[in-house]
Amino acid sequence: MRRILFWPLVLWLSALLGGCGYNTLQASDEQIKASWSEVVNQYQRRADLVPNLVNTVKGYAAHERQVLAQVTEARARVGSMQVTPEVLNDPQALARFQAAQGQLSGALSRLLAVSENYPQLKADAGFRDLQAQLEGTENRITVARNRYIKAVQDYNVTVRSFPSNLTAMAFGFAVKPNFSVDNERAISTAPAVDFGSTPSAPSSAPNLPADGAAVNR
Repeated sequence: MRRILFWPLVLWLSALLGGCGYNTLQASDEQIKASWSEVVNQYQRRADLVPNLVNTVKGYAAHERQVLAQVTEARARVGSMQVTPEVLNDPQALARFQAAQGQLSGALSRLLAVSENYPQLKADAGFRDLQAQLEGTENRITVARNRYIKAVQDYNVTVRSFPSNLTAMAFGFAVKPNFSVDNERAISTAPAVDFGSTPSAPSSAPNLPADGAAVNR
């Protein structure tokens, strides 16, 4: 008798949970995790470019110490952050992550602006390749971040909507923080990359050690 009643009860509970948004909440939560992973990967890709970029600029413009130091310090701050899954549920942690990445974006923009004053640096093949990689990475960051923003928005709508909000409360699904609107415009602006006209071939830059603290993976 118990076995006869068990399976209909399981089917009824499954239909009830599905109709109340449980499955949607689970799928949305997994989408957020996947989108966040891509955001972190693309930011890591950018951080990995910084030491070679700083090293190349230093070879031609070593006296630009302030700009070089700003980039190195901004990268170090990014690398010192522990980017754990808990960040997704902590508004303050997400804001700190966003601020650190925004500072690195600004420092890189200043570094590329300074490079415009050095024709030999602009003509260096390695520097031009790093510029192209940085521009592509910034574009991928924008795409990944926008996907994350959309995933969080969809999830939060489900958490707040009736009747799925009842299911969310019952199973502990809470509204998640998102990238703030105030800083979104600033950090979504990729550093300007101006390839311009190239002068005659430069002399080779000295081989200097890369700067920057290691970034936690």
